[in-house]
Amino acid sequence: QVQLVESGGGLVQPGGSLRLSCAASTSSFSIYTMGWYRQAPGKQRELVAFITSSRSTKYTDSVKGRFTISRDNAKSTVYLQMNSLKPEDTAVYYCNAKFAATESYWGQGTQVTVSS
Repeated sequence: QVQLVESGGGLVQPGGSLRLSCAASTSSFSIYTMGWYRQAPGKQRELVAFITSSRSTKYTDSVKGRFTISRDNAKSTVYLQMNSLKPEDTAVYYCNAKFAATESYWGQGTQVTVSS
């Protein structure tokens, strides 16, 4: 069982930046594909970005060029740097860890609100 703890959410003005962190309780962190998802009120949870064990990354189109996902295996932590934030980025952001087809873990979520 892997526990994931997100932090770094908050209230930010449009155009601002936030960095989300997700710390994992596993010494095998490096084998996991780590992802960030978000869920806005009344909408389905969607994938924002992921980073594989080999550090390949992928982003949903709406955040390309604004968000950057990275990982620090020594700290068992994945980050999401979010720049040029827009009101439509407002959501609860969740961290996910996946390995093979059988292991998938979720964090409790952190609220990001973009508003003036």
